[in-house]
This record gives sequence, structure tokens and C-alpha cells, in this order.
Amino acid sequence: MIKLKIKSGDAVRVIAGDHKGSEGTVLKVLRDKNKAIVEGVNMVSKHTKPSAQTPQGGIVKKEAPIHISNLALVDPKTKETTRVGVRTEGDKKVRFSKKSNQVL
Repeated sequence: MIKLKIKSGDAVRVIAGDHKGSEGTVLKVLRDKNKAIVEGVNMVSKHTKPSAQTPQGGIVKKEAPIHISNLALVDPKTKETTRVGVRTEGDKKVRFSKKSNQVL
């Protein structure tokens, strides 16, 4: 398993694939599959039968996972994609943006 530098709550941009250029917030990271679910990106249609939770049934739009390698973190200062580094400050490890050197 690889070390993932993208966490839930991060602002990311898709850098490859059908949804290239789309931006969103990471809702969930699936560590075992190296994938993430990004808000508003990679939407798929799921056909559902009527049930107690969805009495109407029908077609539901939901986000599908996208591979971590197709995502890049957006620097909060410059609003551009950046790589992530890890350094120690005191006794804690912190993530920082390689472009602006700002702690994330």
C-alpha cells in the first residue's frame, strides 16, 4: 500500500481522465483501493428500486471513486495544483505545499 498524501476535506483538481480540469472537495479516501470520492466529480447514474428509504425509486446520481494518481492538491494560497511534502515542526508531522511552502 502506498502512502497517500491526499486526505478527506482537501480541495483537489482532476489532472487526467474524462473529468480533467474538474475541481472538488474530497469526501472520502478509500485506502485499500487507492481511490478517493470527490464531491461533484465522476458522477454516475444508479437505477434504484422503490424501497422504504426511496419510495419513488428511479435514477439516482452519485459520485464514483477516482484513482488518487489522477488527483492533484490545490494550493489554498495560489489556487494552483501543487505537490505535497511532509516535515516535522516540533514533535508533529505536518503537510505543506511545495509551491508556497505553506502548511496545509
